[in-house]
Amino acid sequence: MFELTVRHEFSSAHFLRDYSGQCRNLHGHTWKTAVTVKGKELNKIGVMADFVELKASLQTIMEELDHTCLNDHKYFKTHNPTTENIARFIYTEYARRIKPLKMVRVQVWESDRADVVYYVP
Repeated sequence: MFELTVRHEFSSAHFLRDYSGQCRNLHGHTWKTAVTVKGKELNKIGVMADFVELKASLQTIMEELDHTCLNDHKYFKTHNPTTENIARFIYTEYARRIKPLKMVRVQVWESDRADVVYYVP
């Protein structure tokens, strides 16, 4: 089994609805992301998946979120833009774009000291 990981980052603002701490106020992060996929088979040149294609798929999602207020994004109008929900959104969108490859996990850092991993067991 092979696992491949690609990384990207985006900057955006958000605020947490129904939260009693400071994060209820509009603030921003430079979010770092790592997306991992898996597979058993290699193609004739010994590649499971093309890193260029994996990076391009992730970049498309990052561009949708970059330099926006996440609360204005369609998905986050019904899902509070927590790091957990951001990770789930990226996982779902990426999995849809990279079929038939299988997702392993998405990791999202909101800072150097705080991150979330999302996966479907």
